[in-house]
Amino acid sequence: MPELPEVETIVNQLRSRLLGRRIVSTWIGWERIVDRPPAEEFCQRLNQRIFADARRRGKFLLFPFHSGDVLLVHLRMTGNLLLQPSSVEPDRHTHAVLTLDDGQRLHYRDVRKLGRLYLVDDTEELVGRLGPEPLAADFDAEALAARLADRRARVKSLLLDQRVLAGLGNIYADEALFRAGIHPLRLGESLSAGEIARLHAAIRGVLREAITAGGTTLRDYRSATGQPGEFQERLQVVRRHGEPCPRCGTPLERIRVGGRSTHFCPRCQPAGGA
Repeated sequence: MPELPEVETIVNQLRSRLLGRRIVSTWIGWERIVDRPPAEEFCQRLNQRIFADARRRGKFLLFPFHSGDVLLVHLRMTGNLLLQPSSVEPDRHTHAVLTLDDGQRLHYRDVRKLGRLYLVDDTEELVGRLGPEPLAADFDAEALAARLADRRARVKSLLLDQRVLAGLGNIYADEALFRAGIHPLRLGESLSAGEIARLHAAIRGVLREAITAGGTTLRDYRSATGQPGEFQERLQVVRRHGEPCPRCGTPLERIRVGGRSTHFCPRCQPAGGA
């Protein structure tokens, strides 16, 4: 599933390319890809809208228009948002196409049809309950400590809870916990101030590095220009179970936490307190 670095990469690529562009037509090939409003109204309201910005909130892409409406896109597991020349025809996995006034087309492509498009005038109904942004200037170690205080859930599950922290997903939670030396089954309330400081630094570090690398492509993710990410070459634990730990040489292990595949080193991430 595209996480914060992948969504941030797409937003950064689209911002300058879409700013000031006008939508001249909208095609929906599978109506259920549009969550709200109904697909026919969705197309009518998008017609002649001019892009005012491109932003990210958590794993949502937000495209405000000068009209006051905002287009939100959630890619879920296999969604891609691709800016294509007019010569590229939609394939069978392309479910929405926005044609721009310069002839380019914004394709929404999704093999498993799990992503959704929204057109709203108030984004709070979709993003209002999201937790803080982990790369925000005011998100320090104390802010993370406050989100984990008195929480008896596993720290891995807490990191994946978008109400606790916005944008973090399975890949970067595992990588951050490894960097911080924290076992994924530790309870949130069990972490010391020093461990939380390490985890805070690890989260921000791995996210920034992944953004610089254009995200992680394990299977479906592509940037807005159709390029795969490169951070998969730098993953230290994800999908490396059975391989030696890059730090200590102990075989990496895989368990399930909250139904999610979880990778860690049993030596570098001791289970004390789990």
